[in-house]
Amino acid sequence: MKKILHTIYSGPWYKKILVWLLTLLLLVVLFFIAVDVNFLWLFGRSPSFQQIKAPVSSEASEIYSCDSVLLGRFFSENRTPVKYEDINPLVVRTLIATEDERFYKHHGVDFAGLFAALKDIAKGQPRGASTITQQLAKNLFRVRTNYSTGITGKIPGVKIFVMKAKEWIVATKLEMAFSKEDILTMYFNTVDFGSNSFGIKTAARTYFGTTPDSLDYLEAATLVGLLKATSTYNPRLHPEASQRRRNVVLQNLYQHGGLILNGRQATAAQFDSLLSQPTRTVTHIEESSYDGLAPYFRTQLQDYINNLCDQGLVNGENNDRLDLYADGLRIYTTLDSRLQQYAEQSAQEQMRVLQQRFDDHWRGQHPWVDRYYREIPNFIEDLAKKSSHYKYLVKRFPQEPDSVDFYLNQPHRVKLFSYDGPIYRNISTMDSIRYMVSILHCGFVAIEPDTRHVKAWVGDVDFDSWKYDKVTAQRQPGSTFKLFVYAEAMNKGLNPCDRRLDAWTTYTDTIKGQPKQWAPHNANGTFSGANMTLKLAFAQSVNSIAVKLGYEVGIRDIIKTAHRMGIHSELEPVPSLSLGASDVNLLELVNSYCTVIDRGEYSDPVFITRIEDREGNLIYEAQPDKQHALSERTAFFMEQLLRGGLTQPGGTTAALWQYIHPVLDKAEFGGKTGTSNNHSDAWFVGVTPKLVAGGWVGGEYRSIHFRTGQLGQGSRTALPIFGKFIARVLQDRRFSRYYAKFPAPPANVLPSEYECAATIFPNDTLTADSLIEGFPFEEEIPYSGNPEDLPLEFEETASDSL
Repeated sequence: MKKILHTIYSGPWYKKILVWLLTLLLLVVLFFIAVDVNFLWLFGRSPSFQQIKAPVSSEASEIYSCDSVLLGRFFSENRTPVKYEDINPLVVRTLIATEDERFYKHHGVDFAGLFAALKDIAKGQPRGASTITQQLAKNLFRVRTNYSTGITGKIPGVKIFVMKAKEWIVATKLEMAFSKEDILTMYFNTVDFGSNSFGIKTAARTYFGTTPDSLDYLEAATLVGLLKATSTYNPRLHPEASQRRRNVVLQNLYQHGGLILNGRQATAAQFDSLLSQPTRTVTHIEESSYDGLAPYFRTQLQDYINNLCDQGLVNGENNDRLDLYADGLRIYTTLDSRLQQYAEQSAQEQMRVLQQRFDDHWRGQHPWVDRYYREIPNFIEDLAKKSSHYKYLVKRFPQEPDSVDFYLNQPHRVKLFSYDGPIYRNISTMDSIRYMVSILHCGFVAIEPDTRHVKAWVGDVDFDSWKYDKVTAQRQPGSTFKLFVYAEAMNKGLNPCDRRLDAWTTYTDTIKGQPKQWAPHNANGTFSGANMTLKLAFAQSVNSIAVKLGYEVGIRDIIKTAHRMGIHSELEPVPSLSLGASDVNLLELVNSYCTVIDRGEYSDPVFITRIEDREGNLIYEAQPDKQHALSERTAFFMEQLLRGGLTQPGGTTAALWQYIHPVLDKAEFGGKTGTSNNHSDAWFVGVTPKLVAGGWVGGEYRSIHFRTGQLGQGSRTALPIFGKFIARVLQDRRFSRYYAKFPAPPANVLPSEYECAATIFPNDTLTADSLIEGFPFEEEIPYSGNPEDLPLEFEETASDSL
């Protein structure tokens, strides 16, 4: 060895240089090997070759309706992949000419470009030398952030060499694993173009409202120019800088012979003409996961999919939990975009009318909401204390309550909701709260009873203003809960033609440990004294008979029946339960009515029919899972009671005739209204043989309500939403599958058990709906009158919108 070294070092100078170069090359190779294998854990972990061969990037999940309409997308990075053949070749030429002119000649690292960059640095003109493959390595694997540099990374000046080595290694392995076309495709699908647009497909839509295969030279050059600095060269934020950068890109393309017009290389005149043209972008609001149809419905999908994962029905790769925002799923829902539009249109029309009626009802009182809260001291003040603006002021003036109060009442520009679009006023935080809580709210949902597919979902009047979904909000159902009282009565052997007396009755119950006597009232405060059929009593929503049945069949048995039919909310075993004193939500109430129409079969509501992963593999498909909840006999009798609201004298559903008259030949109808104490909650659930839908109307807080009379009853508030909706649906021939009559009675049911009154067609006179009235029901209502017990959902749109 000594002789060899002596020969080398004593030889010609060129041999010495060669030896040193070979030694340096060997050391570099050994360094790269050590970095790749994380030798002695000195350099930190790197992506494995298996990971490089199967890279996974964050990809938006797409939500589709049952009629193949894209409802919206969930994403952390707004990205939708595209195939190579779907990218205009001029885009590829433009990228290569600017970012990596020797792309097809190198194998991940461009040494010629690297030496040229070092030469420019020596001249004081620093520039980058990363190839497209190296940039892809950074985009895909986040080497600088997701992988550590180990112990050596703590040595000053060494970390950058370790990171660069990892990028070179990953780039080289990418070139070994993929073709040049694959690398370009992955690059175009992962690169950040700014404005929350990841990937060429999203960027083309965001900036130009087009697709990657339709991009022209100006648009392609603008997008490629963005890669240098997505903010500085954003064509919306800085159009002049963007155009200058675009022209530099076009210059590179022209010089490399890639500017092809009409099948030939562009002439100098054509090139100059192109440079002078402006780049036109489309008006675009930055996309979010809330954009699209049915935003309330789509927000429910996260919990729904999590529930599927909890049940072990669906999971992602490596049995990991699905991530809606990154897994690139294709989620096919039960929602019908056409029914959704009908539902939203019907709800908006009715709520606009109701809001005007509500404002007129209170006109002349103190401005805005103070008129509603005279019985609740400091109601608005307590709401204000929940706002982020109040918390900011308290932090700013910790010992100065007068200053906090001053700024809360100081006018400033505030965004407010209106049915004609957002409005802006110079008002104080306190007045913005007064305004916003005076707005009425609604929820509406439609379900197919045989499949339990959710077909339409309206969570409130405006998603931007109120994220709190009223379809799943807990409120008192009022007389719509009588469905379960009568269902249990039918379970115990009664039938619609059995009779009970509508009369004053005093009951003694132990309430809160104390014996109390009480007597339920009917809505109009009177009793007919009639020994009426249950069919008529249900149709007229007679409180005295509902309570009588509740005692007769047992409150706890009613609760069991309600739970079997679809109510999942906890129900209080109190006397007032028969009149709907325990909170439920609209979704479970409508689904319970579906149990009746589905001949007593219960099933959970279905949101999703199937889910595919990013490769198109089926990873979940809904399977029907029905359970027997009611006998066919009971279900048929309850169907007859629901239809009786339209056909019996004084039925509370009579107002529906004015809406369904044009479609009476298409289907048969039924329904039940409900109104809670003080008109705080108004309900209607309507049924047809193939579609069941229900609506709720009320204030954000239970103390917001119509003062007296029929204005706040379910027949006047919630029923018209269903009426408008079902009329639109049945007049649309595309929904002929909903044309149907109710089936014949079961073989063990006699006509005398349900045909107990002449069918009439009442006029449009509205009858009184039932209310929760009479001692001690109000004591059983959970709301204490303290606003702290209730959520505040308007803050971010009112005082906190600035």
